Amino acid sequence: MKLALQILGVVVAVLLTGAMFGTAGWTRPPVRSEQTGFRGTGMVQVQNPRTLAVKLEENAAPAPQDPVPPGGEPATQTYQNVKVLTDLSTDQFNRVMASITEWVAPEQGCAYCHNVENMADDTVYAKTVARSMLRMVRHINADWQNHVGQTGVTCYTCHRGNPVPKAVWHDNPGPPHALGFAARDNGQNHPAPEAGLSSLNYDPFQGLLDDKDVDQNAIRVASRTALPTSPSKPIQTAEKTYALMIHMAEGLGVNCTYCHNSRAFSSWEESTPKRVTAWHGIRMVRDINGNFIAPLTPVLPEARLG
Repeated sequence: MKLALQILGVVVAVLLTGAMFGTAGWTRPPVRSEQTGFRGTGMVQVQNPRTLAVKLEENAAPAPQDPVPPGGEPATQTYQNVKVLTDLSTDQFNRVMASITEWVAPEQGCAYCHNVENMADDTVYAKTVARSMLRMVRHINADWQNHVGQTGVTCYTCHRGNPVPKAVWHDNPGPPHALGFAARDNGQNHPAPEAGLSSLNYDPFQGLLDDKDVDQNAIRVASRTALPTSPSKPIQTAEKTYALMIHMAEGLGVNCTYCHNSRAFSSWEESTPKRVTAWHGIRMVRDINGNFIAPLTPVLPEARLG
């Protein structure tokens, strides 16, 4: 009996260890660290070479379409109803269309956006959406170089071969709950993947990333006092802010010190240059959500509205 219990204990220990490595985010060595800040500040990024190799492969952009020679007949003379890419030649236009098909709808093909019986027809809602997205991409690449640099973005940046990006988000009303005072949980204790399964707010986006005023709701909640001193910035605002920061860290595969010195989160002098890039990125997301995504609400079918 004693031997059987010992064997059972070993089996349980092995299973628990496997579960922790498989589902709890644990990883086996080797794990490498890189110092990104001044010595002694704990500004270190930790990576596992195996998982990093997988991330790099998953995030590699597809090879571009073959380049086309300059010049040639304008696309507006070859095709009807061209409203956005009016500055392209016919060959350039065709190259962009082939790229969009590969980036957004490789299985559905042209029919995802077009009535293939009449390519100039606008009855397919996805065509209206695609026009707005082309304007958005051009706006990002021209006006948000403080975030995207000279690299820029394409449809593939978000879509990754999917007609609807997997990382799309909607307002989250939260789980069913009681009415009255019992309903005031402030979004806490409902672990959500968007907040890294933490007990912080399950909707870190609404109110922080959905206002077209890029400087509205500035994420500045670090206080120099033990308790908040501003009625407009209660503790709940700090919790939602930290939920958003966790989401950003999870999305990038990094920790807090990628941007901040965790000894003094609010100090720009002790932060890395990445924090400036992130600052512009937050405002860029507000811009595109408020000026390009939200205005498409009347165009989208009900199933797409969340």
